[in-house]
Amino acid sequence: MNSLDWAVLIGYFGVMVAIGVWSHRRVEDVGDFFTAGGKMPWWLSGISHHMSGYSAVMFTGYAGIAYQYGVTSYVTWSFPIAIGIAIGAQLFAGRLNRLRSRLGVASPLEYLKSRYNLPTQQALAWSGVLLKIVDVGAKWAAIATLLSVFTGMSLNQGILITGVITGIYCTVGGLWADALTELGQFVIQLLAGVAMLVTVMGELGGVSSLWTVWDKLPDTHTQPTVGPYTLTFLLAYLFIKTFEYSGGMWNQAQRFMATAGARQAQRSARLSAALWCVWPAVLFFPMWVAPLLVKARRPDASDSYALLTERLLPHGLLGLVIVGFFSHTMAMCSSDANAIAAVFTRDIAPAVSARARGWGHRAGLLAARLSTVSFLALSMAIATQVNSPAFKDIITIVIKWVAGLVGPISIPFLLGMLPLFRRSGPTAALTSWASGLFAFWLTNYGMGGVQLQVQIASPVAVSLVLFVLIGLVRPEGTAERDALLARINSDGDGEAAKAVPVPEQGRAVTGEGDASRSG
Repeated sequence: MNSLDWAVLIGYFGVMVAIGVWSHRRVEDVGDFFTAGGKMPWWLSGISHHMSGYSAVMFTGYAGIAYQYGVTSYVTWSFPIAIGIAIGAQLFAGRLNRLRSRLGVASPLEYLKSRYNLPTQQALAWSGVLLKIVDVGAKWAAIATLLSVFTGMSLNQGILITGVITGIYCTVGGLWADALTELGQFVIQLLAGVAMLVTVMGELGGVSSLWTVWDKLPDTHTQPTVGPYTLTFLLAYLFIKTFEYSGGMWNQAQRFMATAGARQAQRSARLSAALWCVWPAVLFFPMWVAPLLVKARRPDASDSYALLTERLLPHGLLGLVIVGFFSHTMAMCSSDANAIAAVFTRDIAPAVSARARGWGHRAGLLAARLSTVSFLALSMAIATQVNSPAFKDIITIVIKWVAGLVGPISIPFLLGMLPLFRRSGPTAALTSWASGLFAFWLTNYGMGGVQLQVQIASPVAVSLVLFVLIGLVRPEGTAERDALLARINSDGDGEAAKAVPVPEQGRAVTGEGDASRSG
């Protein structure tokens, strides 16, 4: 990097902070901070949902997979995500929006207290927060790894710089700042990705390289499933990502909650699914052909994309691509921080502190911002240990930990909104959650030689089966739960939607007016 590249990078950081400060004026209470007051346009929600779904791991861990195995990086990663989000658009997006518009909740998990009970809500909240601390820690480490390649900074210095900048804008501006910065980051990534694609095609002979270059690459590069990324892995990943990207990891749920209504939330999800289907293929092509242009230095080839940009791009444009690396990571980490702050402020703190239950507008907003800072600090601390024996490496955390643990956390949350599973109550939810966590430990640490697809699929499969079976064997449906489900499952805002009262114990105290209002 030279002075021009540094100017682009510093300018980017400055714009992100400025957006956060501008967004501060739109945040008056916790509803604005966590769900943008239900005023976010569907297209902005869709772009934000897309950008908050992946990070610099795309340019490190998955770049290594693309370098070594070829198109399977797309077939077994972004494509199943696109399909999963499309499924979620039909099943979950509208219902998640009704949690806010009809029940008045500000946190994705706030409704669980009345859907199940307080212990279930707390179990999912605490375990989800701990998982996201580790997950976001891996994202900080990924971007710091890239930064070290270009600047020579240490891992810890890169973590500190990106974490502090992200903390400033997302703490000040809340979800509005997240969404607006993600829009800017999307534009930057669009320019950087297209520039990289055009440069690589020019290096390999022009547009015709899109179909002529494959004969020069290993035969396995064109196989949709290869190595550890088998058909079974693909199907397991599709199953898991349907839950994760449809709201199971909470930050995506917030994007659907932030739109004006259920139909807008569905349109948001469909836009995100379309972007996931098309855009990663543009980013992946340079990674697929990277073996023809550079030789990776690391055993997992996680440095291949960084080496490619250093070799091919002129200064200034190199800085823009580096900004693109930052954009994805900062988008995901800021959105996760906002979601975790919502869960802590609205679900965890009131359950353990009588004082928290009495927070007003100002105190609640202050708690939201302090919990955001605390989450970011903890995840940055974890990032410094990402290569320790406990975590091994970045891609291990992303694939094994997140994919393996998302099922036990998201299944009671998402399936609990569907009338088909109204019989599944607290017993089913807690048993499926605990058994899924045990299955994760057993297949990853209790047993040796377990295949990757089994490691990531067994927790979600165990959780799903038990959640359904226990609901059938020991149904715990009540009139109050049926009323809650009717409220979030009726279409439109007519009399059918308004006729079913929300149970008193299920009302969310948001300080935003009548919790039973229609959106």
